[in-house]
Amino acid sequence: MAVVEYEVRGSIAVITLNRPEARNAISPEVGVRLEEAWLAVRDDPLVRVAILTGTGSAFCAGADLGQLIPLYSGARKPENEWDRRVAGDRHLVRRALLRDFDPEKPVIAAINGHAIAGGMELVQGTDIRVSVPGAKFGVQEVKWAIFPAGGSTVRLPTQLPFARAMELLLTGDLITAEQALDLGFLNYVTGDVMGKAMEIATKIAANGPIAVKAIRRSARECLGKPEREALALENEISTPVFQTEDAREGPRAFMEKRAPVYHGR
Repeated sequence: MAVVEYEVRGSIAVITLNRPEARNAISPEVGVRLEEAWLAVRDDPLVRVAILTGTGSAFCAGADLGQLIPLYSGARKPENEWDRRVAGDRHLVRRALLRDFDPEKPVIAAINGHAIAGGMELVQGTDIRVSVPGAKFGVQEVKWAIFPAGGSTVRLPTQLPFARAMELLLTGDLITAEQALDLGFLNYVTGDVMGKAMEIATKIAANGPIAVKAIRRSARECLGKPEREALALENEISTPVFQTEDAREGPRAFMEKRAPVYHGR
């Protein structure tokens, strides 16, 4: 079995972290294969939504402290092709964690267990999040005298109340899925994470794909900008959407009382 599995179900890509014996920690091979999966999502015109999940009792325990971190620090020399690719491209794992890469399509996290350190940072890069009850979340890098460099100091203070984010970043403490839901970090907590994730993905995939991509891009790129600048950017992003075939099909289908058929044109 591959350490990262990639499957396309209609217009939905399902990416599965598959190192349950290591709590789906990010090894060099996982980093390479996860980056490849995100590239496939971006570049496949048939894929409209992606779901990211894991196998076993953990979603992702973060970077593999025995394989990946020693490679970065120089304590371990490259031993195989995965090591060499990661050692030769220091940004590869950051792209795998959705820090320095945007797949340009909605990503739903179907969180099957604990999401800690890099696993929590991977969740922060997604758009919609569904978790099993009892899963724990947090960035514990500070406990090991390292930096949560997957984007946490930038993203977490915007995705949680500032004071709560700072407490997690500086103490390394964990919160439960139920607490994360109350804080607005998660959308749902349920025993059927894949069922709920597929339900949401199916709804998104039925919408106009050009509009979906543009709305997602505008929401992300306008975040934190001054209002005047953000509204100008929204106008720039939204205007071309109205010129598409899909934008003509949607209102026409509404008037004809039928389901629209979108082609992404």
